[in-house]
This record gives sequence, C-alpha cells and structure tokens, in this order.
Amino acid sequence: MRVLWLCNIMLPAFAKMVGEPYTNREGWLTGSFERLIREKKDGSDSSLLVELGVCCPVPAHMGNCHLAMDVSTGRQADLGQTRGIVEFFGFQEDLDHPEIYDRDLEERFSNVIRDFEPDIVHIFGTEFPHTLAMVKAFDHPERTLIGLQGMCCAIAEAYMAELPYSVQKARTFRDRVKHDSLKEQQEKFRKRARIEAEAISRTAHVTGRTSFDRNTTSKINPDALYHVMNETMRSPFYTGSWDPESEGFLPRSIFLSQGDYPLKGFHFMLEAMPKILEKFPDTHLYVAGTNILGKIGGGQLTGAKRYPEAVWISAYGRYLEQLIRKYHLQGHVTMLGKLTAGQMKERFLDSNVFVCPSIMENSPNSLCEAMLLGMPVVAAKVGGIGDLVDDGEDGILFPGGKSDELAEGVITVFCEEEMAELLGKNARAAALIRHNPDTNYRRLLEIYRSLA
Repeated sequence: MRVLWLCNIMLPAFAKMVGEPYTNREGWLTGSFERLIREKKDGSDSSLLVELGVCCPVPAHMGNCHLAMDVSTGRQADLGQTRGIVEFFGFQEDLDHPEIYDRDLEERFSNVIRDFEPDIVHIFGTEFPHTLAMVKAFDHPERTLIGLQGMCCAIAEAYMAELPYSVQKARTFRDRVKHDSLKEQQEKFRKRARIEAEAISRTAHVTGRTSFDRNTTSKINPDALYHVMNETMRSPFYTGSWDPESEGFLPRSIFLSQGDYPLKGFHFMLEAMPKILEKFPDTHLYVAGTNILGKIGGGQLTGAKRYPEAVWISAYGRYLEQLIRKYHLQGHVTMLGKLTAGQMKERFLDSNVFVCPSIMENSPNSLCEAMLLGMPVVAAKVGGIGDLVDDGEDGILFPGGKSDELAEGVITVFCEEEMAELLGKNARAAALIRHNPDTNYRRLLEIYRSLA
C-alpha cells in the first residue's frame, strides 16, 4: 500500500536529514510517521507495511526537491533503493498569504503523483490552498482522505469574537502597511473558506473527531464518508502529571496557550480578571505565543518590538493594552513568547489552571495536552470543545464570550482544591484513552485499508 501525505510543515525527521530548522508544532504527525516507518510487512525484514511518501513545503533554496530517507538510520538514501525508505517531495508555497490559490501547485503535485504513484493521498488540514491543488491533481476522490483540523469557514464567521465595532474597523500604522487590519484578516479567512469548501466537496473521505467538524463538513459535502480519527499528541505530554504540591507550582496562576488574534479570546480573559482579582488579588495571567503587546505585557521584547510601539502594534494589540489599563492589570499579565514543547509542558505543570477562552475551536491541541497532564481546565463551550470536556467531570465549561462565567470557573478551581485535583485526574484518564497512540495508529491503518 503506497500512501502519499501532504503536510503543512516539514516533518522534523526530514528537516534534520537536510539540516534545516524545524518545528514540533504538529507533534502528532511525527508520532504517526514514526509508527508507520517501523511497521514491517509480515515476514519481512525491510519491506514497510505502508510505503510512505511525504509532500511538504520547503525553503526556496531547496526548490522542488525529491529525496529519500533510510528509515533505519534517518539519513539520506539513494532514490533507487527499493526497500526501507520514505520519499520526500518539496514544494514552494507562499505560506504568508494562504488566501491566494497558486495554480502552479497543481502541476507540481501532478509530477509528484506521477513519480510516486500513490494508492491513497492523505491530506492533513484544509487551512492552506495546497489542499485543493492536491485534490485536483490526484483527481481520485474515492482514494483521497482529508484530515480535518481547524475549519476556516467557522473561523471566518466567528473571527471578530464580539469585539466592539470601533475596534473591528480600527487600523494602526502596522495594519495599513501590511494590509492586515482585522477586517482584512477576516476577509482572508473567507477566501480560505471558499478554497476549503471546494477541496472538501471534491473528496469522498474525511477524518475528524468532533460532532462540530462532522456537522460542518456534512453541510459542505453530505456524500463524503466521515471517519472518526482521534489525534496522537506530542510525546512529552504523555509523561508527568500536574501536582499542586510540586516544586515550582504557582498558586493562582492562569495559563493561556495563545492570544495574538481575536478568535483566541484573550480579551475575554482580561475582562474576567477584575472579578478574579477581587477574590484573589495575587492572581497572575501567563500567555504563550506571539507577543503582540509592548512593555505593558511584561516579558522580553524581541525583533520589531524593540522599535517604537506605534510602528508595530496591531489594532487588536492596542485594544488589549486598553483593557489592561482599564482594569488596572499592569503587573498581573506576562507574555511568554513562543515556547518549545518542553517549555509548554513546564508551564502547564507550574500553573494553577489552564484556560481556553476561544470563541471558536475544533479540538485545540493545547487543551488536549493540558488534559493529558492532568490539569484542571476551564474552557469555552464552542465548536468541538464540548466533545472533549465533560462539564463538571473532567473540566469546567462556560458559554463562549461570557467573561463573568469564565471568571466563576477560574474562581471555582482556586477555591475548591480537592475538586480541581479530581477534575485533573479525570481529565488525564479521559485524554489517555482518546489520545492513545496505539489505538490511533491502528485506526489509521483501518482507514487506509478501507480506501485501498
């Protein structure tokens, strides 16, 4: 069985082989990849059960490369080697402008398909236009599988996350220069949603894991067969467990994994802080990801943020600063910047509660990772989150966009320590089942066999 993957990133194994930097952002891809390259055919020492090809974006200097990796050593192999290799195909795409469809990709992917001759094409995600280009190039919907991640159509509609209209239409110097105001960002997602819809309408198979993504895709293509497929998380999050008695634990600390655009709901968290601080004045909020605040957000300023704020701040960043000043939150908020998997894990374990205040999500990996570590979580009941968190059993849910209810959830975790520990233990037990690597790998093979 020959399977061609189409990924949004260079897999770390490939990047290491060619000496390029890499990200562990999509750790579940690496988990599935490592399992597939270890699985041999019955009675074979070198023939892989799944002959795998991986197509992914690469730096411009690598061009449209075609390389092979020896699975036993992780080193580059001769393309003429017939057993025990994975073939990698690079392509060029403007990832900074994913709303623009590039027809040249269809030709590139047609060449890849001609070289590799896959039985199945498995595409991870619908957020980039390369998905549609591959669907068109392969043109075998009955053997095309699209794995659902974020849903651009839902993101586009919810993007403004109940921001005041004055903020929605605001444009800073940075927004004008980059043509990247909030209105323009939303329009870009609408364009991506149209590309996404065409890709889904042209395939016969999708994988998902929530009632939200199932219902959303069925409206686009009611004839597509929906395969339930849970994700395997990054390996560091399967070990270690949240413990409020551990060294380094910070009582009354709140952790958010991201907050750089409205959909992630950072502003809802800031609006909830006064109510929390009224009862727990020493509460501190830590936010990972791109820092769109200046000195008011604490942490180190890097890159463009060393220049005057007026040059680089976005309209959303300015609004967040206004909320921090309005609610006197200076000294209660720290922007952590981008964190590695290890740093994320450490922050999860050191924090009192993880909060997911997003106005729209499918199945956020950060929430799943927090649950794997046995953390108490407070999350907005939006999108697919209700399928991940059983309210009052393994976490606390609140209506999306309701800051008062968000605050009450955090206060409950702070006040009810025994309950918080029980929620965390239940969350870990549920997450270990949902994200079991062996179960998910077997399910992946079942789906492949049903298509092939």
